[in-house]
Amino acid sequence: MLRFTGVSQEQLLKTEGFLIPITPLTSEHLQQILKHLLALSTHDRYLRFGYTATDEHIQRYVDGLNFERDEIYGVFNIELDIIAMAHLALIKDVGREFSAEFGVSVSAQVRGRGYGASLFERAVIHARNEKVYQMYIHALSENAPMIRIARKGGARIERDGSETEAYLRLPKRDLDSRVTEFVADQYAKTNYSIKEDAKRFWDFLAKVQEIRDGVRGARHQAAE
Repeated sequence: MLRFTGVSQEQLLKTEGFLIPITPLTSEHLQQILKHLLALSTHDRYLRFGYTATDEHIQRYVDGLNFERDEIYGVFNIELDIIAMAHLALIKDVGREFSAEFGVSVSAQVRGRGYGASLFERAVIHARNEKVYQMYIHALSENAPMIRIARKGGARIERDGSETEAYLRLPKRDLDSRVTEFVADQYAKTNYSIKEDAKRFWDFLAKVQEIRDGVRGARHQAAE
């Protein structure tokens, strides 16, 4: 089994000099989740799901998301579009140690900013707090970014032809992991609320400008 040394609050939130707000998603975000996944290229869908997922496959995946059992995270841009997303599927079988499987996708235009690694670290914190002691990652061997994230997190990579697997043994939850998750969630909620207010403001200004343009156009027509 692999060893994972744990993640501090600074490691969780800070990537390359800036803070990344990672928001726990709910069923209210289904349309944004669907939009993000449908925007992935054919190759990116192949890497994310392990097969060439069609629009219908993605729709069924989104329809089957279990927000009560699993934890799903998103990183939003200023337009409140999801630009990076992670799915932590929790497996809690009676009589066995709790485990979890991790998957992530990042929009092409924002890659290289550390979103995937930050989502992974955020998922680890939640898994620990849910008393999950083993995290499982399954990826195609050609999925270099995912393998790099796992290796950077302390994983020993096991490759079997076209597929790569890693099992991460997580430390038990403690006060630091619980406080870290609380702080991360509060920061994400505040950031999302600010973006919502900003979007409403700019949408309002755009509507006002649209009305002004319409009035101006009507005046020109009346003057002719």
